[in-house]
Amino acid sequence: MELPEFAPGLNARVELTVTDADTAQSLGSGDVPVLGTPRLLGLAEAATVAATARQMPGGVTTVSSRVEVEHRAPTLVGRRVTAQATLTKVDGRKLVFEVVVHEGETLVADIRVERVLLDRQQFIARALGD
Repeated sequence: MELPEFAPGLNARVELTVTDADTAQSLGSGDVPVLGTPRLLGLAEAATVAATARQMPGGVTTVSSRVEVEHRAPTLVGRRVTAQATLTKVDGRKLVFEVVVHEGETLVADIRVERVLLDRQQFIARALGD
């Protein structure tokens, strides 16, 4: 597998307007009607995927291998959050991203996501037990 060349500084931004389906109550991660941490993590991962998407060659993908989340502030239904992912380190097949999530000026979360580059077909075959 030929690895694509990614350089630190690569970034992407994704946004989400929080709905009832995104809350801790709906996701089973708590009993409060605010943005649930699992959905927050999904948003952060979507930003990391978007950052590499334009340069990702066919047959190659990334998967998360490690995540650190500091969920700092609650976000109510109807509010809009923005996740900004920035590639901070490339170490062989490992890509390290820092993601900040804001609701307006409020820092909602700091998230560190490590992703690993791999051959998509081989990964799926291994998951299927082939």
